[in-house]
Amino acid sequence: MTTTIRWRSLLAAGALAIGLSGCVGVYKGGAVAINSSTRLDDTPRIAVLSAFEPELKLLLTRLQGPAKHSVNGVEFTTGTLEGKPVVLFLSGISMTNATMNTQLVLNRFRVTNIVFSGIAGGVNPSLHVGDVTVPAQWGQYLEVLMARETSPGKYAAPPFITDATLPNFGMMFPRPVEVRSAARPEIQRKFWFEADPKMIEVARSIRNVDLANCSAGKCLPRKPQLVVGGNGVSGQAFMDNKAYREYTYKTFQANVLDMETAAVGMVAYSNGVPFIAFRSLSDLAGGGDGENEMGTFMGIAADNSAKVMLAFLAAWK
Repeated sequence: MTTTIRWRSLLAAGALAIGLSGCVGVYKGGAVAINSSTRLDDTPRIAVLSAFEPELKLLLTRLQGPAKHSVNGVEFTTGTLEGKPVVLFLSGISMTNATMNTQLVLNRFRVTNIVFSGIAGGVNPSLHVGDVTVPAQWGQYLEVLMARETSPGKYAAPPFITDATLPNFGMMFPRPVEVRSAARPEIQRKFWFEADPKMIEVARSIRNVDLANCSAGKCLPRKPQLVVGGNGVSGQAFMDNKAYREYTYKTFQANVLDMETAAVGMVAYSNGVPFIAFRSLSDLAGGGDGENEMGTFMGIAADNSAKVMLAFLAAWK
């Protein structure tokens, strides 16, 4: 090979290396992976999320100056709600989706607070469909040990599992989760993830929100109410069982249960970001007469939660 050809080969190889260095994450399909730390927007914003589209519908109609971004198929919409800069998105249904996409919004936007708005199943027998609840803390009630049956109807944890101390439901023994955080990088076991006290205080100040009790010809027998405080629980199952509902209330004193919020709370805790969740009862998680009520009252519940959340944003300083 002549000297000229050798130099041309080296220059070509260098140019190729430089070109590839600007295309990190190129796959066979041609998609380019963006660095996970790449910010899409530098404005400090409140992240407002719901699990699925009907829960976010009212909020999107109120958003001013919307601008859309898409990451991994998740659509983020920035703008202002009640004068506050926000980024709206769907977490997706389930604990895993909620965890993954809450972390995604924290990676891509400058998030100051996290607010969840959506529907839930009622657990506290004093609450009714359409009510809006804002729990002070959230736990993962389906993080469980499936225990061995040692005799008919009797179950016991292995001796090396010492954290299954809550009352069991048959073979299911609730446990705390292991978590790390920016403030506490060592592993700790934690069951309850607390909503931000200042955000809860503002929620307690909300007055005179007109909560709907009728939609599309379907009406509730009573006017819905706002309840701030108490407990909520989340797990990776749609719950529609009277016996388990009663156990959940007795064991966790939960007002409501859902499939996302405790996961969002865990991500918020790990990243040191204040969070709060507004959940309106669409059904009674198996406690109602007849079939599950969610299909009938989902619209009322979703809008009631959104109305209270908007009132919260208006009051938030």
